[in-house]
Amino acid sequence: MDTSFPPGFAPDELCRLDAAALQAAYRAGGLSPVEVTKACLARAEEINPRFNAFTRIDHEGALAAARAAEARWRAGAPLSDVDGVPATLKDIVWVKGWSVRYGSTTTDAAPYEEDAPAVALLRQHGVVFIGQTTTPEFGWKAVTDSPAFGITRNPHDPSKTSGGSSGGAAVAACVGAGVFHLGTDGGGSIRVPSAFCGITGLKPTFGQVPAYPASAFGTVAHIGPMTRNAADAMAMLKAMSGRDLRDWNQGAGRFPALGLAERALKGLRVGYWSQPAAGALDPQVRDIVAARIAQLADLGVEVTPFKLPGEDLLELFHDHWFAGAAARLASVPEARRGRIDPGFLEVAREGAAKDAVRLVQAQVRRASFGAAMDAALADYDFILSPGTAIPAFEAGVELPAGSGLKRWTEWAGFSFPINLTQQPAAVTPCGATEAGLPVALQIIGARGDDSKVLSLAAALEPLFAA
Repeated sequence: MDTSFPPGFAPDELCRLDAAALQAAYRAGGLSPVEVTKACLARAEEINPRFNAFTRIDHEGALAAARAAEARWRAGAPLSDVDGVPATLKDIVWVKGWSVRYGSTTTDAAPYEEDAPAVALLRQHGVVFIGQTTTPEFGWKAVTDSPAFGITRNPHDPSKTSGGSSGGAAVAACVGAGVFHLGTDGGGSIRVPSAFCGITGLKPTFGQVPAYPASAFGTVAHIGPMTRNAADAMAMLKAMSGRDLRDWNQGAGRFPALGLAERALKGLRVGYWSQPAAGALDPQVRDIVAARIAQLADLGVEVTPFKLPGEDLLELFHDHWFAGAAARLASVPEARRGRIDPGFLEVAREGAAKDAVRLVQAQVRRASFGAAMDAALADYDFILSPGTAIPAFEAGVELPAGSGLKRWTEWAGFSFPINLTQQPAAVTPCGATEAGLPVALQIIGARGDDSKVLSLAAALEPLFAA
């Protein structure tokens, strides 16, 4: 097989090609999915001892899938435009034939007998699964370390956290170990690690991507793409979107057409949400994002200060998230609970203490907040904010040293409110701190406007890279 596409491209760089380049190369016969998959597998093996992004690297399964994709492209009959594109799956979604441990030593190691809907859709499109990525236990926090698999580290500085809970996916994307990376986001778990690692991550409109089984954390939990650019995020989102009757929470609504479009900046009306719903804003993050907002204003974007319409949003999110942790803990046999992350036990026990009246009141308060945010996105094209309030901090801890905070949610104040509202939100890199740690801009759209959100992210990529 000729490996000259593109000219001068070294074999160890094949894993850096995006989905569009791979499609063109596969169609022209200049590259094979097998060659690209081998490059991504090698990259995964190379980086894993240092960063701990993977719980499983599936050479045999990936190469078998890649050979099948190669045969389809040679016959001129690919399953889709992304047939043969390498991908990773977070250790929190079911994968047929794989053990899924949820980052825990308390779960069953037996292989699963069926795919989760998102996994099944990606498989139906011919996507090649090269491995499984790390998560904290049950995906409960916005950093990635677990009793089962240890600490996942930031590729920009291994002493720092990758963020979480989709930390392994963010690292794999950043270093080129795959093109598509499936993450989940219940309070920032796609957006936080994407921001910390300098990649694109999208929490889609709730229900855009089907989920099964239902998350113990309820309808704050989303499934979405994590990639190196917005075009790849869109290609992955299209491949794993659709209706699945196993997901009752998804509803029976129609799905908007997905695709990137040219996005003119001049004339856009955006609200700038500059203060997190909890915690403090790091001065470097503040200044970098504010400079990007000013840059957009200079290009004709109408920017208006925006304040979240809700009150006590941290408490409201805790009512949902901690109760979800209690529900998840209830599935673990009592004899195994001594092996669980102590932080998870703390929030689960706090959640178990919440009574039924409080939980129903939380649903009512959430509905009011969500309606107010829907109304805001009827007035604005987008709401923009920092991706995170702080840059990545020390690996292996839930909280920055000396912060005085009690829980990860207190530094994730730009993330968790948008899980309550179920609106699409993407993060895109927009600069770096003096220490070289990535800083991101968050783009929030109206429910159903996933394409618009990613189209703006795509428009900003060359602007922010300059």
